[in-house]
Amino acid sequence: MLESPFPVNTEHLIRAIPDFPIPGILFRDITPLLKDKLGFKEAVDLFVNRFKDAGIDYVVGIEARGYMLGAPLAYAIGAGFVPIRKPGKLPYSKLSESYALEYGTNSLEIHEDALGQGERVVVVDDLLATGGTAAATVRLLKRLGAHVEAFAFLIELEALKGREALPDVDVVSFIRY
Repeated sequence: MLESPFPVNTEHLIRAIPDFPIPGILFRDITPLLKDKLGFKEAVDLFVNRFKDAGIDYVVGIEARGYMLGAPLAYAIGAGFVPIRKPGKLPYSKLSESYALEYGTNSLEIHEDALGQGERVVVVDDLLATGGTAAATVRLLKRLGAHVEAFAFLIELEALKGREALPDVDVVSFIRY
């Protein structure tokens, strides 16, 4: 892990859980960080400080942990919030995109009227691993005509080379394993 981006060392609030959700995966659990008042505030502040002057129209949060960091970011910088959901969760007409995970496949959905041509977005999620989810998100957003200013992750698992799935996008991560 690189030097802590937090003013106070709160990285101990990220649990490593072996063999979840399947054997061989080391899951980085941020729920203790979210529960901790100072840790959660500092985590959100990392995102806010990076994007407060970026002219972002919308923060796009990837289900579900991306909502926990993305919604407070949107509020703090005066942007709207757009959710990317797993299948079957959105009630209106939607676009869908499939992707591969470290341990299977899935798909993502967004309302077809969620974003318009040229709207500036930052996409937020808790963790960048292989980049499959992020790449599917880029494809969805491009189909809507949005301009992806950046992807922002609290954690990046560098050995999995997820940045390679986002070759033309600015990728920001605060904690790297």
